[in-house]
Amino acid sequence: MFKEITDSDFSGTLSKAAVPVLVAFWAHWRGSCRAGAPVLEELATECAGKLKIHKLNVDDNPSIPEKFQIRSIPTPILFKDSEPVERITGALPKSQIQSLPNKARG
Repeated sequence: MFKEITDSDFSGTLSKAAVPVLVAFWAHWRGSCRAGAPVLEELATECAGKLKIHKLNVDDNPSIPEKFQIRSIPTPILFKDSEPVERITGALPKSQIQSLPNKARG
């Protein structure tokens, strides 16, 4: 299961991660966010040990989305060592998410 994080635990969650972290910026009212949730849930289990997946609700947590200038949702951002490595706007297909740990290596 992927965990929901907040403005207050965002930095701590990233700094404690031993693997790259994908944070999906989302909102419950957005259909494409709800539609992509099962894929993220499945991948959180499949990619365990290689990639952590979290979600952050932009309505309930405005500070972090503002910091990263989130203008459209869903926007997944891949972080390595607490720094953004890759940013994608829109829902991602499963195969693209599976390839993200490789992008964080380089």
